[in-house]
Amino acid sequence: MSLQNPELIISQTKRLVESDKQSEIRLNANGGNSILIVCDPHQESDFITAIKKQMETDNYQIIDLNDLLVSFVNLNKELLLETFELLKGSIPQVFKSPDDEEGVDLFRHIMQTIADSFNQNKIPVLINSGALYGSGIDNIHLMENEIVMKSSVPLIVLYPATTDGEKLLFLSKRPASKYRCMIINDHNF
Repeated sequence: MSLQNPELIISQTKRLVESDKQSEIRLNANGGNSILIVCDPHQESDFITAIKKQMETDNYQIIDLNDLLVSFVNLNKELLLETFELLKGSIPQVFKSPDDEEGVDLFRHIMQTIADSFNQNKIPVLINSGALYGSGIDNIHLMENEIVMKSSVPLIVLYPATTDGEKLLFLSKRPASKYRCMIINDHNF
């Protein structure tokens, strides 16, 4: 495990986002509009500290996915109990319904929070993305969502992952998509 410099990586990410190089982000993100700050899972708390120190400004909105998960559960307790009972064999559908279905789910809750951030002219920064593990919500679902793709500013996601050759492994376990996002790690700077 090599130690990353969270302060430097966050500072350089801010510099990129705040510059007039927005087209560089889309070019490196295969037409997407997201930045994945890849950090070693063991250093995630150091990165969160650096994000809170450097990005708690009028330009950014830090969105804690742990908090969103808890608020989603608190707002929908009764519905979730019924849904869990109905979908015992498809638990991820509790958190992310099929695209063609209407309803309440964690994915829509997250996307509404991101949309609210964009509507306030703030850059959303997702932290504690490990809260999504096992939910059926992958980074690609967020990055390819129309709300993110059409925004004038990028979505930033702190992503605890390691690499295995060319593969990106979410929480060192699950293969993750590198498509539709610009990857930022200590190798970029």
